[in-house]
Amino acid sequence: MSRDERALSDVVERAAAILTAAGFPKMPARVLMALTVTETGGLTAVELSEQLGVSAAAISGAVRYLQTVGIVRRISQAGSRRDLYELPEDAWYEALTSKNEIYEVLAVQADAGAAAIDDPASVARARLLEMGEFYRFVGSKLPELLEQWEQTRGHEAE
Repeated sequence: MSRDERALSDVVERAAAILTAAGFPKMPARVLMALTVTETGGLTAVELSEQLGVSAAAISGAVRYLQTVGIVRRISQAGSRRDLYELPEDAWYEALTSKNEIYEVLAVQADAGAAAIDDPASVARARLLEMGEFYRFVGSKLPELLEQWEQTRGHEAE
């Protein structure tokens, strides 16, 4: 099968731009998308640097960030000083499920902020209360959504 490398490069850059516009750091977004479209098990920092046309330092910072958020893992290669960076099989699912507890933490902080404002007419208090409700809602729905994903994914594999 053939690959249109130019089209894939455009996809990498456009998807990275979308992720960046949504608040994801630019270079990690580019690295993430480059790893997403690779046919190999992963890419070295040198390969990522060459593919994206950026410095090794930029790649280093990007993969460090992606490892911190749990989307990318580093694999040591026997007999080589170069590590391979890859997306785990369930990268998107794992990244989302590992962050599930953050919604309740944010809701508690929103509640604390609202409690610090002793004015029922305060706009800031109303926003904080809504923030807490929103994060509790998302946190309560996420397990169901992930279960539906598992069911959908299981049916597609058949």
